Amino acid sequence: MVHEMEEPDNIKNEEGMENKSAKQSKDPKRKANDTVSDGGVLRPLKLSKKELFKAPTVEELNQLKEAENLFHCSILKMQMEELLKEVALSEHRKKLVDSFVQEVTASLQSVAESEVVELDDLSWLPGVEVPFLLVPLASKGKFHMEPPASIDVVGSYPLGTCIKPRVIVDLAVTIPASILHPMDAINQRYSRKRALYLAGLAQHLCFSESVGSLCYSCLHGNRLRPVLLLKPPGKDSSKVTLRIHAIPPPDFLKPSRFHPQKNNIKTEWFTGVAKKQQESSGPATPHYNSTVLGDHLPLSHLQFLSAISAQCPAFGDGVALLKVWMRQRELDQGAGCFCGFHASMLMAYLLSTHKVGKTMNAYQLFRNALHFLASTDLTESGITLARNPDSKAVSRSDSCIYCFFNLFCLCCITMPFSFLLLQPSLQDFQAAFSVVFVDPSGHLNLLADMTAFTYKQIQHEASLSLKFWDDPTVDSFQALLMTSKAMIRTYDNVFQLSELVNLQASCKKLSLLNELMDHSGNYVLSALPFILSLLQRGLGERSNLLAHSLPQDPEWPVDSAPPMHKDQPPLNIGLMLNLEQALSVLEKGPPADNPKADEFRQLWGSRSELRRFQDGSITEAVLWSGNSTCQRRFILLEIITHLLQLHADIPESCVRLVGGQLDDVIKVSKEMGTTGEEESLKVVQSYDDLSRKLWQLEGLPLSITSVQGAHQALRYTQVFPPVPVKLLYSFFDKKKNQLGLVPRKEKPCPYYITPIKVIVHMEGSGKWPSEHLAIRHIKAAFHISLGELLYKHHNYTCHATPAYLDVYKDGLAFRIQVAYHREPQILRESLTPEGMLIYRENAEAQALELETQHKPFLTSTLHGLQQQLGCFGVVCRLAKRWLASQFLLEYIREEAADLLVASLFLHPAPFTPPSSPQVGFLRFLHLLSTFDWKNNPLIVNLNGKLTAAEHTDIKNDFVASRESLPTMFIATPTDKKVSVWTKKAPSVQMLQRAVMLAAESLRVLETHLIDSSQKQDIRVAFRPPLEDYDVLIHLVPQQVPLLAKAVDPPAITFQKGTFRGEPSASGGALPVIDYDPVRLYLSELRDAFGDLALFFYDPFGGTVIAVLWKPTAFEPQPFKTSLMNARRVDVSGDVATTVPNIEAILQDFRIIGEGLVKKLELRTEKWAV
Repeated sequence: MVHEMEEPDNIKNEEGMENKSAKQSKDPKRKANDTVSDGGVLRPLKLSKKELFKAPTVEELNQLKEAENLFHCSILKMQMEELLKEVALSEHRKKLVDSFVQEVTASLQSVAESEVVELDDLSWLPGVEVPFLLVPLASKGKFHMEPPASIDVVGSYPLGTCIKPRVIVDLAVTIPASILHPMDAINQRYSRKRALYLAGLAQHLCFSESVGSLCYSCLHGNRLRPVLLLKPPGKDSSKVTLRIHAIPPPDFLKPSRFHPQKNNIKTEWFTGVAKKQQESSGPATPHYNSTVLGDHLPLSHLQFLSAISAQCPAFGDGVALLKVWMRQRELDQGAGCFCGFHASMLMAYLLSTHKVGKTMNAYQLFRNALHFLASTDLTESGITLARNPDSKAVSRSDSCIYCFFNLFCLCCITMPFSFLLLQPSLQDFQAAFSVVFVDPSGHLNLLADMTAFTYKQIQHEASLSLKFWDDPTVDSFQALLMTSKAMIRTYDNVFQLSELVNLQASCKKLSLLNELMDHSGNYVLSALPFILSLLQRGLGERSNLLAHSLPQDPEWPVDSAPPMHKDQPPLNIGLMLNLEQALSVLEKGPPADNPKADEFRQLWGSRSELRRFQDGSITEAVLWSGNSTCQRRFILLEIITHLLQLHADIPESCVRLVGGQLDDVIKVSKEMGTTGEEESLKVVQSYDDLSRKLWQLEGLPLSITSVQGAHQALRYTQVFPPVPVKLLYSFFDKKKNQLGLVPRKEKPCPYYITPIKVIVHMEGSGKWPSEHLAIRHIKAAFHISLGELLYKHHNYTCHATPAYLDVYKDGLAFRIQVAYHREPQILRESLTPEGMLIYRENAEAQALELETQHKPFLTSTLHGLQQQLGCFGVVCRLAKRWLASQFLLEYIREEAADLLVASLFLHPAPFTPPSSPQVGFLRFLHLLSTFDWKNNPLIVNLNGKLTAAEHTDIKNDFVASRESLPTMFIATPTDKKVSVWTKKAPSVQMLQRAVMLAAESLRVLETHLIDSSQKQDIRVAFRPPLEDYDVLIHLVPQQVPLLAKAVDPPAITFQKGTFRGEPSASGGALPVIDYDPVRLYLSELRDAFGDLALFFYDPFGGTVIAVLWKPTAFEPQPFKTSLMNARRVDVSGDVATTVPNIEAILQDFRIIGEGLVKKLELRTEKWAV
């Protein structure tokens, strides 16, 4: 059996020139009315009036009806058709393949004969290594080289299902019968002769001019099935790979010898230890048997699939779609994969069992294949392509599926008749293998190497794909076929198992000698199913899905020894978490007198102990450490390392949680060691208490109608949530009224206290004036009244201003702002000279509406989302920490960043909603870097209020008004046409930079996280590139308020006017609130030099302000006395112009920032005055 092995990754149009030349050859004479101009610009096709209004043909009507019934819209049908054209091989490529196959075939037919030698004698192979791990070293038998008995092209290429981008053509070379012996089935003799024959072919092809490069590999990670990979010389080397398989002659070995319950590896030979008593038969070796048996059937399988394909015109396209879908999910390569060959066999099964019709199109075949995978559990009940799988002796016509179809049966002609007799039953296969899919011969399990966990992963992916396919609001084509699902972005937690040599000890601990013999010494594949079952048992309800990476096919030069099993890359184990249980610190077991208590104690070992609970029950239980949410995220790592060390002798140092380091960049402080979840909860609780007390206030002229939070801390998304602090009064000076504190000049910048904004709406009344200045005076009076009442009833320290009221409570500062619902409308009112009242939009009204209406609504909505999806807030904080570190947070507003992250949770296709911070952050970077911002709006369906029709309307309105809309357009149920959070920023240039930085950060992060050999420094993705800036203003660290929150915090910290201890709930002096000297300095710089330069800064502890001169800054301007700010006069002849006075500007940077600026770093080589 020869499998297909393509890599339909992100499809690239790599054959554009080939297709172009092919089209030109078909149409040498270009007509004047062609639809494409000479410049490549599309032009409308001119039709006569008769053609334009001609009634549609029957075929066109059928296509329209099909698009309406089968697809959400006709565009999905066109997308799939275009994809199939992209992945199909061009005629030019096919000619290249045919030519290369012919040249290699001719070369192979001239292989020289050699003398007969012992199987262990490799002296006749100078310069070439045998692609086989000779363990045990000794093996009986003779070997010699001869030309192949036959050479046949098999696999996907002759079947017509070979697709780009990686084109692999399988060539089956039949070993002459004189080389083999009937007893070669036992003790790897056949496999070793197969490897030796392949080495002989490699030695011969090394001198062939038609071969550019050649190397060894193995088929789907199976070391018993080495293959030879050949590429043509020159520029065509990347266009095709020829994969040579050595196969035995038909009917050489009896299939009955390879029954799943039979033994073909003798224990005495494998272990080298002679037994005192000769056993009649050893343990069954089903995997070894299926490996040898599979080599007998590639030609028969090709004939079978060709006959099926001939009956269904869309067979090839349906298989191609399924192969692309598998490739995007990394399921089609490596040991135990579901490759292109399996996809073809699955489609053949569906056709042969009438689960799909022969007249169905590729779309229908693909969808039905996904439905079958989602609804059929091959780990419980296998399927078979054999006619009578449970019969013991059948006639040729009864056993063959082609005879069942009443076809001219090529299978019965080519398939050895012995393969049609004495077929094992499905029960035999199910007893030997985890996943069962029996081929037409009835003897071979096609999925023998697949673990139950891989098939469960396939089932999960299929059901998820169908769910998204049926959702009209999801771009199903993009989600199913165009988005790659790397494991690190798909699973909430990924654990890496390194130093795989330790699995040898695991095999010994788990007593897996029989499995080692069956897998021919491959201790990785032997131990893997047992380790995964152990972890699944231990994790229980904490995980919804457990998957593992597939050990990839190694490639190595023909003059090098094959890589050892220990040289494989680390094994990745992915978990899809159940957040309700995943972070629980308690593993509660059965009662002490329950028979299952022994099982529980055996599983957990010394960690299990008897505990009494509040309900009076006494049960076995395991208690894990973890006081904060951040610490509880590592409970799964603790569970896994404990189980693997206890039961499999795998050291703790060999297990690593991928991505756990991301927590470090948002930790509130080194002392607390938390990532802010608990601090955010305290802020919300304090706000709830303040809200209740505001509602209960009496003595106000108007009653309060609503109290709404309008701060990101109240929706759990502030990067560093406010932490209650106890003030050190000696660090400050006191104000004259003795109620407030002020910073001292000689001291470092005091601790930054965030004002938490709260909007208090007062009831509507005729008492409100209709003039906006009067309204502001009324609001100021309300601020004074609220402050007096809060101080009187609750002893809260308050400070009222015309714009807001600051309340110091529980060590936190709340900034209350009174709002009147008609104020934005009044700001829009204006009178014409004729005395007519009109409404005009203005920036002041929009800003007020944003602060008092949009922001409170967004805060309450996202607060609800956090309650449903527990890690939403942490992902938002990671995303905004990255934006800030890359100087982007001032251009992509915090509210816009929150909506970007919300879209990952509400519209996760093709994934499930994130349940861990690291996977959510990686998806954020992927979304930002890959979303088509130019042609599509990002629709965030908050609270599920948008219908499918409204989705369509938003997209249509977006297309119609694209030129007048923001560069980044985010639509919500309450903001369908404006995108209020991105209306002013980012600009096209800033969005392009954000996209570029996100793509690079994602690449760097995924490389660092998944490659354990690299230094695990995830902060590299948070360090901004400073090479592109013209001036760097370095700041004095002592005056940076959030210095401790920097990406790379300094080793030495400064006293900030606080000390340890719980702050009082009320009373005390009012602290310095919202004091950030760097932000004030930046504001002055932008006011003074905003027309000349852009200023960038990381607000969370950055010590550098990066300056970038605007492209137009150095263009000479006509002399005007009103435009002399930061410019100097340059006289050339009789013309006086002005240019920027760089020296004076830099001096102003220092003067304005006196006491704050440490030094200026100039990049003068980048300037052009």
